Amino acid sequence: MPVKITPFDTILIANRGEIACRIIRTAKTMGLKTVAVYSNADANTPHVKMADQAVNIGPAPVNESYLLIEKIINAAKETGAQAIHPGYGFLSENAAFAKACKKQGLVFIGPEPEAIDLMGDKAKSKRRMIKAGVPCVPGYQDEKQDDKTLITESKKIGFPIMVKAAAGGGGRGMRFVNDPKSLPDAIKDARSEAANAFGSDVLILEKAIQQPRHVEIQIFADRDGNTIHLGERDCSVQRRHQKVLEEAPCPIMTPKLRAKMGAAAVKAAKDIGYIGAGTVEFMLESSGEFYFLEMNTRLQVEHPVTEMLTGLDLVALQIRVARGEALGLKQEDISLTGHAIEARLYAEDPAQDFLPATGAIHLWEPAIGDGIRIDSGIETGGNVSPFYDPMIAKIIALGETRDDARRKLIRALQDTTIFGPKTNKRFLVDALSHPVFATGEATTAFINENFPQSALANTGLSHTEAITAAITQYILSRKSSLANALPIPGDLLNWSSATKIGTPYQFDDLNIIITPQRGRVYTASINETDYTVSLIEHGENYIDLTINDERIKANFHSLAPSQLSLSIGAKSLSLTNSLALFHRAEDTAGAGAVLAPMHGSLLEVFIKKGQVVTKGTRLAILEAMKMQHEILAEVDGTIMDVHVKAGTQIAADMLMIDIKEGET
Repeated sequence: MPVKITPFDTILIANRGEIACRIIRTAKTMGLKTVAVYSNADANTPHVKMADQAVNIGPAPVNESYLLIEKIINAAKETGAQAIHPGYGFLSENAAFAKACKKQGLVFIGPEPEAIDLMGDKAKSKRRMIKAGVPCVPGYQDEKQDDKTLITESKKIGFPIMVKAAAGGGGRGMRFVNDPKSLPDAIKDARSEAANAFGSDVLILEKAIQQPRHVEIQIFADRDGNTIHLGERDCSVQRRHQKVLEEAPCPIMTPKLRAKMGAAAVKAAKDIGYIGAGTVEFMLESSGEFYFLEMNTRLQVEHPVTEMLTGLDLVALQIRVARGEALGLKQEDISLTGHAIEARLYAEDPAQDFLPATGAIHLWEPAIGDGIRIDSGIETGGNVSPFYDPMIAKIIALGETRDDARRKLIRALQDTTIFGPKTNKRFLVDALSHPVFATGEATTAFINENFPQSALANTGLSHTEAITAAITQYILSRKSSLANALPIPGDLLNWSSATKIGTPYQFDDLNIIITPQRGRVYTASINETDYTVSLIEHGENYIDLTINDERIKANFHSLAPSQLSLSIGAKSLSLTNSLALFHRAEDTAGAGAVLAPMHGSLLEVFIKKGQVVTKGTRLAILEAMKMQHEILAEVDGTIMDVHVKAGTQIAADMLMIDIKEGET
């Protein structure tokens, strides 16, 4: 019997940010109307502006807005939407949400609730895959969850092991344990994080496979049972189990191995009667052995690399399958052309152990180029909120070869400007440029092995960067003065009949004196060394100049007369001319002053006034951007005061705890 077609002309996108924008773009090309939902924090964001209609669903916290099934359903009814696309994250893998849509006569653009429920539980899904004959990692995935059982089973598996939330993903509720002594704390912390993130504290244990590749297979199935795969993606470059760089095809893939892994993924999907887009994730060892890791029952963040290689629009395919249409593709129709690599741009500070960053976006100018695609949900004048995931954009490059794609992506990152919150842009360029990645040898250990925290520290300001900043501020100051003065002929700018006057600047520990010479030529002096600077061109947010014949192109944004954001290549700088401004309060804080590293919710405080602590003692746990962060003592000493309480929201740079150093 043919599958019944369920027509719909309006889709509600139950998501935000770049994925909401991406879904809206495809829906519009298909002639469909779109409805956005938004929290109070997202009222003026791009996805709200792009949609045909938008509905406010509540306050900023996700459990008061984007995770409320009833509010999403009501928004669909109010606007006449007949279908809901969940995107990824939030309710995308929530079986109760899929059931609620079905109950209300709404088309859920995704798999059946039963498949979501089964594959969303790592324990249940692994038991099912073992039964189906799909290779799985040795471990423990049974129902007994007491500490004694988990500790006993971990000894049977052998260390190192991974403790994982059965209901989770994205690195949340996951701990790597190498030492049996640290297992009880790891179990406790993983349970807590899992319960907060997913509403379930059930855990599984798996043997930690050392230095594997993380390779996933994109599958698609229609309601007639036609199931195919669209090749693989290598997602090995990860930090804290969150993907950073993804590419297709996998650098070490062979046609024989692809066929074998693809067949296993299709078998997994068919075994559970899967419908729509899904991803079967495997760990691939250098020997060619691979193990089932999990199945994501939704569209993946990294789906653009598959789209660029296959020429298919996966969102359009999702919509057609959800309407009941046949997939219209056979396995032999799928071919992969070229190589694509995606970089995830995060609002975070690599120099501070990748802590999430928040704040206003002063300037957003994404790169443009042949074979470059940028998916984002931000804009100049917008804001990165502490309430949501710190990924703000994806930058993807397609090349004829892997090295073509890699070089294109490096250039696209360098040409992309974002001023405001700190980002991982420079780290992405460094990772893409590293010989291990360049030769296609990166495994899941790549970042830990090649980027220790000491290597991620902010480097000192170079003379070239300091001069570029000083010249930029000089020109901005002159422009401001000219705007308030009588008209001056352009050929008289920088001319003087008296001795040339130098203007001093100080950035970090560098003192620069800018002295105009003639026309567009200046002298920049640093520590008695003179540089000749020639201004080629400058605009509202860019400057082009030479310093001793070295060509420098930079983007900038002026926050105040003394403050400047500057982007030169992969490096983004926030600079203050300290001759004109202030010292930050935390610069004068003692070594024992513990400041909040970001906005967030304080879950636990482990110490009290008068307690003696040593360096590394756990002081508190802060939850921000869906992750839990340990606050550790940086000195030995005695707790003099605790200024915060568990269960409260705290702001970045807030004084949390005072430690009197050396008092033990």
